[in-house]
Amino acid sequence: MVLTRRIIPCLDLKDGRVVKGKHFLQLRDAGDPVELAQRYNGQGADEVVFLDITASKEKRGTIIDVIKRAADQLFLPLTVGGGIRSLDDIQQILRAGADKVSVNTSAVHDPTLITRGAKSFGTQCMVVAVDVRRNYSLNPEGTPVTLHDGTTCWYEVVIYGGSKPTGIDAVQWAQEAEARGAGEILLTSMETDGTKKGFDIPITAAISEAAGIPVIASGGVGTLDHFYEGFTAGKADACLAASVFHYGEFTVRDVKDYLAARGIPVRL
Repeated sequence: MVLTRRIIPCLDLKDGRVVKGKHFLQLRDAGDPVELAQRYNGQGADEVVFLDITASKEKRGTIIDVIKRAADQLFLPLTVGGGIRSLDDIQQILRAGADKVSVNTSAVHDPTLITRGAKSFGTQCMVVAVDVRRNYSLNPEGTPVTLHDGTTCWYEVVIYGGSKPTGIDAVQWAQEAEARGAGEILLTSMETDGTKKGFDIPITAAISEAAGIPVIASGGVGTLDHFYEGFTAGKADACLAASVFHYGEFTVRDVKDYLAARGIPVRL
C-alpha cells in the first residue's frame, strides 16, 4: 500500500487571530482562524495545525474557544499546540475537539510529558514540535549535518518560539521523542522560516532518516517545487505551509495537482 503524502496548512495564532512572520519575528495579521481553516477544508487539506505561538512565552494556556469553534465546523484532523504543559492541558484540548496536540518547549523541559501523554491518550495524539537552528560551534556530541555548500554544522533545538537555545542536538532529540511515544515530529527550521526559499532540506532528511515515525517538514515554502523537494530530497511524510496559503499564492488543490503530476502520491 502506497502511503499518501499530506499537505497541512498551519495557522499561527496570537490573540485569537492568525499571524505570519519571518524567522519567528515581524508578525502580521492573516485573518480569522476558523474562516481560514474552513477554506482549507474546502480545498482538500489533509489536516490543519493551530499553533498558539506566544502561549509558552506568556505562560498561559491555548485558546480553547477557537478550538471548539473550529472543531464544530471542520471535517479534517486538527492538531493544536502552544502552552501545553500538563496532561490536564492535553485532555482539555482533546475534549475541545482537537485530534492531536503538539508539544515543544514543555517537552524539552520535561520529556516525561511525551511518555505520559502517549500512555494516557495514545501515541497518535502526541506530536512533538522540534524548532531548530544551525550551530557551527564544535559539539562532539552533536550529529554532523552537511549543508548544500559542503560545510558541516549540527542543529540545535530552540524553545520559547525560537528565542532560547537549549544545547540539545535536534536529531538525537527527535529519536528520544520517538522512543518516549511521540507519533510524529513537526520540524521547523528557523533558518528557513518565512523566507520562501524552501524547506531546510539537510536537517529534514537527517531527521527523516533517523526517526521511524512521520516527519512533517515546516518553514520556508515559496514555490510548488519546494513541496516536491520536501518529499523527495527531504524524505518528509507531510509538508506544512502557512503564508503561501494564507495570502492566496496557491491553494492546497494547486499543490496536490502539481505533486500528483510529478508522481507524488496525494489524496485528491
